[in-house]
Amino acid sequence: MATPTICLLLLASFLIQAQTQFHVHAEDQAFTSIVISQKGLDFLKELLVTEAVSSIIPLQVPQIEKSMRIPFLGSVHMVVSNITIYGIDVGPSYIKLGDDGIAIIASETTCNLSMNWYYSYSTWLAPVEVSDKGSASVQVEGVEIGLTLGLGIQDGTLKLTLKDCGCYVKEIFIKLDGGASWFYQGMIDAFEEQIGSAVENSITKKLKDGIVKLDTYLQALPKEIPLDDDTYLNATFVNDPVLSNSSIGFEINGLFTARRKPSVSEYHKKDSKALVSCSDPSKMLGIALDEAVFNSVAATYFDAEFMQLIVDKIPDQSFLNTAGWRFIVPQLYKKYPNHDMNLNISLSSPPVIKISEHNVGAIIYTDLIIDVLDENGVIPVACISLVIRASSSVKIWGNNLAGSMKVEDFSMSLKWSNIGNLRLYLIQPVMWTIIQTVFVPYVNSHLGKGIQLPIVHGFTIQNGELLCSNSRIMVCSDVTYAASYSHNRNWLLPSLLKYTHAT
Repeated sequence: MATPTICLLLLASFLIQAQTQFHVHAEDQAFTSIVISQKGLDFLKELLVTEAVSSIIPLQVPQIEKSMRIPFLGSVHMVVSNITIYGIDVGPSYIKLGDDGIAIIASETTCNLSMNWYYSYSTWLAPVEVSDKGSASVQVEGVEIGLTLGLGIQDGTLKLTLKDCGCYVKEIFIKLDGGASWFYQGMIDAFEEQIGSAVENSITKKLKDGIVKLDTYLQALPKEIPLDDDTYLNATFVNDPVLSNSSIGFEINGLFTARRKPSVSEYHKKDSKALVSCSDPSKMLGIALDEAVFNSVAATYFDAEFMQLIVDKIPDQSFLNTAGWRFIVPQLYKKYPNHDMNLNISLSSPPVIKISEHNVGAIIYTDLIIDVLDENGVIPVACISLVIRASSSVKIWGNNLAGSMKVEDFSMSLKWSNIGNLRLYLIQPVMWTIIQTVFVPYVNSHLGKGIQLPIVHGFTIQNGELLCSNSRIMVCSDVTYAASYSHNRNWLLPSLLKYTHAT
């Protein structure tokens, strides 16, 4: 059944360590986590109810037969068949969390059914069988539906167990149509208890089947989600979900890795610190990203040699000819007069991201190689090492966390030279211009695209706000749901299957 599947998959898809006045304790290997507040759970519950109705109906109820023998008169045989639940009107419903698990309850629900009826009577007094048939409409009122689910971790994925499931029918009203229905109404009313029991059993079975499917879906959730062709998010669940009376929290590893997967200790550590809280506790969702996540992205792209830039055009094109350097590096112009140049910029080590309460800072280590172009090809003549200290502004862009960078200062040193010593104090203004006009726009063009937050397709962050704390960035938001996804009862599967090539 799609209904509980959707509710729990939604919970499972909002992956991470956060707090909105909640308490989730991460282990060393959990760098990303989510807490969904009661408001968020209520939002998911409403989706659950909508999906429940669309996935249950039409629901076929087994045929019911009843025979009785009347002394001295004969036999009566009655059948109600083609019993179909075609409409459900759900009353008050709620989702509740506790030590026993996740309870989902809907009460005062009304079900509308249609069915066919058949009646036959035979007696030894005459060799004639009297029969009649017709249709009937049935209204079942006061239906209460509930299930309790346990949620844990097994081999890095979510494991769902059904602890309790049931359906209770309070009242049934049957109206016969066709034949001499007025004559048989009282007899058919005798089926009320059996119809009620059949409805209860059918809905309960449907729920149980849905939980089995849901557990299968959860077990199939990918442990690696691709960011691009070479970079993946490690979505392995770490620690059991944390349930309180008003929130549910999940923890995953949350780091980004390349096909060559470096160990966590290669580029970051995670300190045990108090988790931040959303300033607005009414937000549906809180997502906290440890700075280790951002450092893992930086290290992954460094490993993939992503940050390599050949500069052959700059605003002041004169600096890409040795003539423009004749007063700055005379020996360069003397050795290669009026030669065109390229600047080869690459990272020398992974950038280091530091997050504080008031700032997101970065230290970027780059090498800038001065290349001279002649008829024989490219001639590297000198390499200058740059240490760039930058600050970043962060923003929510759709479902992405994007940003932009500005340079605070930089330092430089000569790494090697084939043209003798360089007067770096003369070169420094040129480097500043290149950093500001070439390097910064290039980096910002990528930062502006951002990295996707772990939000399942069909949901969009709304009214989000950002908070920075010591080593973490917190996203607090509500979410909206694109109703068009609900027209496909298996709307979550395409969203999940798009990631399966990474597993």
